[in-house]
Amino acid sequence: MSALRWEVEGRDWPNRASSRFVDSGGLRWHVQVAGEGPAVVLLHGTGAASHSWRDVLPDLATTATVIAPDLPGHGFTRGRPRGGLTLPGMARALGELLGTLGVDGPALLVGHSAGAAIALQLAQDRDRGERVLGFNPALMPFPGLAARLFPSLAKLLFLNPLVPRMMAGMAGWPGEVERFLGRATGSTIAAEGLAAYRTLFTNPDHCAGAMEMMANWDLEAFGRILPRIAGPVRLIHSDRDSAVPLDSVERAAALIPHARLDVWPGLGHLAHEERPDLAVAAIREQVDTARKEPA
Repeated sequence: MSALRWEVEGRDWPNRASSRFVDSGGLRWHVQVAGEGPAVVLLHGTGAASHSWRDVLPDLATTATVIAPDLPGHGFTRGRPRGGLTLPGMARALGELLGTLGVDGPALLVGHSAGAAIALQLAQDRDRGERVLGFNPALMPFPGLAARLFPSLAKLLFLNPLVPRMMAGMAGWPGEVERFLGRATGSTIAAEGLAAYRTLFTNPDHCAGAMEMMANWDLEAFGRILPRIAGPVRLIHSDRDSAVPLDSVERAAALIPHARLDVWPGLGHLAHEERPDLAVAAIREQVDTARKEPA
């Protein structure tokens, strides 16, 4: 399999001017950094990359230092964290990256979908009461039998080297990326976002990384740490999300001591891509609240 090439597939990458490559913890990270002010870390979900924040980053960077990495196994980031693409392993690697970047205590950790779980895991690991904002967060296991079958199935598929190639080949069919995103997320996004997803989904290495992440995701174990999260947490879900059921987010919010849950109408799983203006406003509200808190 072949990795995405920055000078080929990345030549039209959204916000390319903000991109840099950083060596940290045995990985070579692709990370976008822009703006000045309080640090805000943006974490994409499974199968996505930094492009997920393409319309959030420039606006937010007028009032904050924005840090948006490609997570391990995704996009243009290379290498494997210690312990593989597990939730604790990825959170630990992200913490090391922030240290390398000189970001000791970000004002806000923001995550979309599985990125919200990484943000919460990192906040719990650091135990500094850091504030977390999760968009359409994937925090709880699938119900019933699927909770036991899905990780095993993903692992079996990942172990077959032909599967990521087959998935990448299928993604190259005309209109397939648009159809898949519509079915899987309930969202309708602009052409620039679709082009970036097409670049990702047609690359076998990226598909393999997303599958490995799913195969190693233990949300049952993660659920046990939710009652121990000390900092304030805001969760935002969407009523047209076809990827993450609302009741799973409600169950997660009930477990987190200082959680607030809001539901946005008329948007799907990629709500922050459909309405980046709402996402930026929600992020700024959390940063402003953090500024007013006593040191």
